[in-house]
Amino acid sequence: MNDRPDITPDLKVGALLDAYPELEETLVGIAPHFAKLRNPMLRKTVAKVTSLQQAAAVGGVTVGKLIGTLRSEAGLEAAEMGDEGGATSATERPAWVVDEANVETFDARAMIEAGEMPMARVMGSLDKLSAGEVYTFITPFAPAPLLDRIAAAGFEAWTECAGPEDFRTHCTPRG
Repeated sequence: MNDRPDITPDLKVGALLDAYPELEETLVGIAPHFAKLRNPMLRKTVAKVTSLQQAAAVGGVTVGKLIGTLRSEAGLEAAEMGDEGGATSATERPAWVVDEANVETFDARAMIEAGEMPMARVMGSLDKLSAGEVYTFITPFAPAPLLDRIAAAGFEAWTECAGPEDFRTHCTPRG
């Protein structure tokens, strides 16, 4: 009997790599951004809270492709699933994302590279925003887990890729 967890969109990346260490290279092969998981600090922090569904968005691949490839490499049956919740689609820049409304920009890349999570700092800054104000933070990848938290807290968020390892997420209070 196999006591390893099933590979599903809800499985955390850290749990996947703990249970299936042989899939690390497969994961990196799917999306080069996943190579950062070799950093022990990121492995202990970000990987523990990021689901495979969120990782798919970060890696720019569909959930179906990510789960299907990992399951195949692990010798598991193919999962019955579509690509819902997969890679973030390119959407037009929202009208509220204007330079004049930006009150603060925080570059979180060094913090993330050091294995620290910027969630507390970002959420604290968002709590200070007034209607019509925009807060921007920069990360080396699309911050899928943080975007879920931002939306749940009542904020709009839009992420744009400004270059390699330069993802700018703009946030404003909803409504």
